[in-house]
Amino acid sequence: MYLLAEIAKQPARFDAIKHPSVLALERLNFTWFHLVSLIIFACAVCHTLCAPKLHAWLDKREAALGKRTVPLHFLYFLSQVEVIFAFWVIPLFIAICFFYDWSIALEYLNTRDYTEPMFVVVILSLTATRPIVRLAEKMITRCAKAFGGSLSAWWLVLLTLGPLMGSLITEAGAMMICALLLSRHFYRHRPSTPLAYATLALLFVNISVGGVLTDFASPAVLVLAHTWDWTSFDMLTDFGWKAALGIILANFLYWFYFRQELAALNLQHKETKEDKDDVPIPFWVTLIHILFIVWIVAVSYYTAVFVASFLFFIAFHQATHAHQYPIRLAHPLLVGLFLAGLVIHGGLQGWWVVGMLDGLDPLPVMGVAMSMTAFNDNTAISYLATLIPNWGEIYEYAIFTGVIAGGGLTVIANAPNPAGYSILKHHFSSGIRPLKLFLAALIPTLILYAIFYFLGPLFWGIWL
Repeated sequence: MYLLAEIAKQPARFDAIKHPSVLALERLNFTWFHLVSLIIFACAVCHTLCAPKLHAWLDKREAALGKRTVPLHFLYFLSQVEVIFAFWVIPLFIAICFFYDWSIALEYLNTRDYTEPMFVVVILSLTATRPIVRLAEKMITRCAKAFGGSLSAWWLVLLTLGPLMGSLITEAGAMMICALLLSRHFYRHRPSTPLAYATLALLFVNISVGGVLTDFASPAVLVLAHTWDWTSFDMLTDFGWKAALGIILANFLYWFYFRQELAALNLQHKETKEDKDDVPIPFWVTLIHILFIVWIVAVSYYTAVFVASFLFFIAFHQATHAHQYPIRLAHPLLVGLFLAGLVIHGGLQGWWVVGMLDGLDPLPVMGVAMSMTAFNDNTAISYLATLIPNWGEIYEYAIFTGVIAGGGLTVIANAPNPAGYSILKHHFSSGIRPLKLFLAALIPTLILYAIFYFLGPLFWGIWL
């Protein structure tokens, strides 16, 4: 593992936990390799943001040619958001070989921590099973009936209760369930473009903060809770109730704005015959699925254990196939590939991320963290923040609330977002446009920003 010592005498550490005593020295040792790695990372981000336009252009070219040529096949491959960061690992690998050598490049890839991507693959596959989706569907439908049972009530309950469920079944699990249900019951009615993007934005933003009621459900929480000794009680009292308040306020604001269109969609919903899945599922099958999820979440730190448990689950799935959907691993695996690529690139960006955060006052830290999260996974920003020594509680509060508030601004801002993107992208005729998503997510993000600021130590600590 220490073959990386030559590269690691740099701001961008490869294994910060093993080298905490050289943080300041690492931040100062800039090399040309770091500039190259930043350029490659920026190219990957730009490529991701341009992917929808590239895909739309390819559709036009294919229609004009009447067939899909070999170059078009390759360009379609490059237009898939899930593969972009992994694709840009190739020039990064070549750059490491050029500046150092082959063995160090291999060692760098081999020593990244891929626990989160693998866990996301497993939990996405588990929560997309028929018993879990049916259970969530029944819970949300029953809650919606208490508010009249209309499509707008169902929409409001799903975008409120669904993300908060992420504190129990993880953010990735909540994203999978909410996206599947939105695809099946809401987007099928073809909402207008503004409402479609508003719904997607609320989903992404709410999922990002919906997992902070506990200390195990959000990747960003896992990183910081382990380092700063936060418990589930701390999460609930310091962050969770504020996140829930922000979710409710943002949902009601958007519901009020789109209430007429939602009412029109409700009439369309009543006239449309939905495909009902009325075949009963034995209670014991659902219970075993829940137990598998609980167990895998409990051992999420232990890659070999939860992967082996998932293989065991596949055997159970085969034995109860009469009550199951077929296991579709393509979406979860592509999401895992996306996150793995982000892990590889993110490990080299600490020199400028830490440099921007260190030395700022608490309020700017919150704003900068939220902004940087839009272009880098919030878990990576959280991890890099732990490298700054002697941060007080107010700074810890600022960095955490910043990264979770900004987790819905882009597809790459939060680990579960690519899963929702993968499920819902076909409902957007020209693909999911990054700018439209960003603008739609800006209002709920600012609502959360204001709540975390005015109801937290940032406001009272600064003005009292």
